[in-house]
Amino acid sequence: MHKVLDLRGLSCPIPLIKTRDALQDSQAVTVLVDDMPPKENILRFAKSQGYKVDCQEREGEYTIRICRE
Repeated sequence: MHKVLDLRGLSCPIPLIKTRDALQDSQAVTVLVDDMPPKENILRFAKSQGYKVDCQEREGEYTIRICRE
């Protein structure tokens, strides 16, 4: 199952916690954030756990796609 998390407007560590929890129940997650620290924390976490990660930036918002390799 693929989940989409709209975490725009939330401060750390909430986006990371919600992303981590979603990855426990899903093979793939798309995360929307609008600030650099949550983006960096989510990318670092996902890569450290062995997930495949793709991040796109558009107009100050980040779309992070995370899936199991």
